Amino acid sequence: MKNILFTFSTLIVPLFLFSQNETKQGMIIPEYGNTYAVTNPDFKTDTNNDLKVVFDIGKKSQDSSKVNPLINTAARYLNMHVDHGVPFEKLKVALVVHGAAAYDIVNNTQYNAKYGIDNPNAKLISALSQKGVHIILCGQTAAYRDISKEKTLPEIQLALSAMTALVQLQNENYRLINF
Repeated sequence: MKNILFTFSTLIVPLFLFSQNETKQGMIIPEYGNTYAVTNPDFKTDTNNDLKVVFDIGKKSQDSSKVNPLINTAARYLNMHVDHGVPFEKLKVALVVHGAAAYDIVNNTQYNAKYGIDNPNAKLISALSQKGVHIILCGQTAAYRDISKEKTLPEIQLALSAMTALVQLQNENYRLINF
């Protein structure tokens, strides 16, 4: 009987509690980037220094009718840090988009021509840009895939290359997150 109670308390109860965790909306971009509450983490979050990050995004969403989860991560990054006490002014975020992900940042006309629907990423890109996130498209990818500046969402910045943008941002102390 002790073994059954031990097994129940160490395996079953934690699984039940874990499944009860629900995502919550963030304060910065509430429509996107839901997070989980993490109470009293052992590795404490530094709320005093700048947290500058550049996300390297080269994969498109597997489902063209849904938001690219890699782009959504930028909203999650902002939401979870502000929710955990990091002042918004301490957060600097950039996305460097290349490869197949370039199609996730084209305007609705182009997206509709390719997938038959409006771009589900458009509202997220706009919300991120309004919060100061830089969304940078690799110029080499754009040329290879015939994506002119006019074919992208208005918030998109064009760089010579993803490599160039990544190096320059890292030279400005942005830390690279690559998926």
